[in-house]
Amino acid sequence: MSGSPYTDLDRPPLSVARLRRALIAPNGPWARLELRAETGSTNADVAEAARADEPEGLVVVAERQTAGRGRRGRVWQSPARAGIATSVLLRPGEAVPERGWLPATPTGYGWLPLLAGVALVEAVARLAELEATLKWPNDLLIDDAKCAGVLAEAVPGRAADQPPAIVLGIGLNVTLRADELPVNPTGLPATSLQLAGAVATDRDPLLRALLRAVADWYDRWRSAGGDAVASGLRDAYLAACATIGREVRVLLPDGDSLTGTATGVDPDGQLMVTTSTGARTLAAGDVLHLR
Repeated sequence: MSGSPYTDLDRPPLSVARLRRALIAPNGPWARLELRAETGSTNADVAEAARADEPEGLVVVAERQTAGRGRRGRVWQSPARAGIATSVLLRPGEAVPERGWLPATPTGYGWLPLLAGVALVEAVARLAELEATLKWPNDLLIDDAKCAGVLAEAVPGRAADQPPAIVLGIGLNVTLRADELPVNPTGLPATSLQLAGAVATDRDPLLRALLRAVADWYDRWRSAGGDAVASGLRDAYLAACATIGREVRVLLPDGDSLTGTATGVDPDGQLMVTTSTGARTLAAGDVLHLR
């Protein structure tokens, strides 16, 4: 049994056949699902497919990632079958007449990683029966420890007038043990659903619930023309976000930082922070909750 995916009974393998039967539907957003025993990065795999003109709806799931990608170029990995590592291909700039979807404007694309965060909160609440919150923009927290993250990447179209594709990657710690948890460079402790006391840690229904929640919110967002307010996405995000009202320190992409009170999220998904020198609106940054 050496090397068998069944040697650790707490971590059974996923079944691609069952996942396809459950998730691939003619009228749904998921058109093709690939399950890989190991890959460097599911985001990189889906981005490569996007550059080859893969249509919207590709889902890539990996039992193990060896070079998973995070914000600010960070790389992480986890033990085989200990978590959910998946990336999906979205083309929000393309019309889908059969679903009544007009092209969404690029100014709204910043809501897609936040959309994935809302879907994560819903899936964890429904299946694991754990209360989870979001740290802006999209880190999933359980008891102030990070349990999941989201990374969205834009892939330019081949033609100058072709809108970019969006690769949406999600990583969720499911059965990681204490000695297997990753170290967060910002100092935020990590956790897993199992360590947090989840009532269920079966990755199959968790993955199904997550992808269905992403699909549901994406449908609402696209049906509203990419408007986070009209679709209800902004309200759902604000209800789940633990950053609002907190004292925060934000590490900015240019290496600078600022400290203040997070007061809200604007209609474009940007974080609003009141500092000693005035109000700031931030499109990107690593947030540290100070209290």
